[in-house]
Amino acid sequence: MLPESIFVDTGAWVALADRDDAHHSKAASIYPSLLKTQKRLMTSNLVISESYILILNELGHQAAIRYLEGIRTSPRILKIYSNEDLESEAEELLIRYSDQDFSYADAVSFAIMKREKIKKAFSFDSHFLTAGFINIP
Repeated sequence: MLPESIFVDTGAWVALADRDDAHHSKAASIYPSLLKTQKRLMTSNLVISESYILILNELGHQAAIRYLEGIRTSPRILKIYSNEDLESEAEELLIRYSDQDFSYADAVSFAIMKREKIKKAFSFDSHFLTAGFINIP
């Protein structure tokens, strides 16, 4: 049986980059094993955008560029681009979960995960649990 793919959310990318982040030590201890055991780590251009600005604001330009280069050069990370179909699914999710404060990027992430049949997210965001996914850790 092939290993699963896993979706990587903004909070995980930021925690990996920022040693002062509350989740840094947990993220840094888990990430190497995910690279070894998961078929592919997927993320979206919207998550990358969110992560970039947070890293830029917290750690500066060099750290933000290092983050982008790490994503771009990794053969294990697949970046999924948002498109009209995914965004339509995301907007339906935002309507269905009107009692939640999901971000647009969250909803697109959920649409990607549903489409790709990804059950687990490397995330510290409880919204993934609310949407029916499993958070790692």
